Amino acid sequence: MNDITNDTMNNNKLTVAAVQMNTQQDIENNLATIQSAISEASAQGAKLIVLPENCCSMGRQFPTAERFDELSATLAGYAREQGIYLLAGTLPCLYRPDGNAVPNGRLRQVSLLFAPDGKMVARYDKIHLFTATVADKQGSYDEAATFEPGTQTVVAPIELNDTSFQLGMMVCFDLRFPALAQRLRQAGADILSAPSAFTYMTGQAHWSLLLQARALDSQCMVIGAAQGGEHHYKNGKTRETWGHTAITDFNGTVVDNYDNSALQDAAADNDYALVFATLDKEAQQQGRQKMPIFDCHRLA
Repeated sequence: MNDITNDTMNNNKLTVAAVQMNTQQDIENNLATIQSAISEASAQGAKLIVLPENCCSMGRQFPTAERFDELSATLAGYAREQGIYLLAGTLPCLYRPDGNAVPNGRLRQVSLLFAPDGKMVARYDKIHLFTATVADKQGSYDEAATFEPGTQTVVAPIELNDTSFQLGMMVCFDLRFPALAQRLRQAGADILSAPSAFTYMTGQAHWSLLLQARALDSQCMVIGAAQGGEHHYKNGKTRETWGHTAITDFNGTVVDNYDNSALQDAAADNDYALVFATLDKEAQQQGRQKMPIFDCHRLA
């Protein structure tokens, strides 16, 4: 863990925290874990806190979606209580951003950003839906059977000490698509959020590489908040996720990470782990100027 105490009040610096969870299907227990994680991260100076994908429940997407508005209000309240920006991982939602119901019995996978006053700053609906055959217990994954893909990229402002930091919003499988990261940078992003629930197999193979690659593609800090460990479903099935929550700077360097899949020791007792980093906007801008790849790009 990095020493962040002296960085929290610098006008050009933003301290961020990523939360690793082992979310199960008891929403109330998961909310209690989230509240504790936010409280600790805030006490350690984080002004932006990022939760993982499926933060309120793993599986049971439709019953969770029925509670979307309630859960959103609860998470907004946590942001307001601590006076921080909260990137609320993902929640399944029954309706599109325009308020119309998602057709054909599907949902949207939604990532929400709340301001320190609890107001919703931005909503991003996951664009790229996980489709893969994996050598694990489940075997194949097809998120499009449950979710409708989003259609809009989102970059949202984080206002701190008279400085604006721009957050480009991504979710999990989006990390495999460099064009999205580049599009977000072109729209002004300084940071990319990537709440995720990578499978153990795909995470072991690619998670760290993807975080570093997208950081290099975009010259943005990338925040990878992950699910990790075994998740037990009410039908008796289990799913294993990779964890290894990490934050990578604009130069592709892993600044801090939780180097485990399952939560260990004190993290296991708390039901979460925290990873911290500080974005130095001036240093990032200098790095971009030294290697101005977006001035050189001929295909974007």
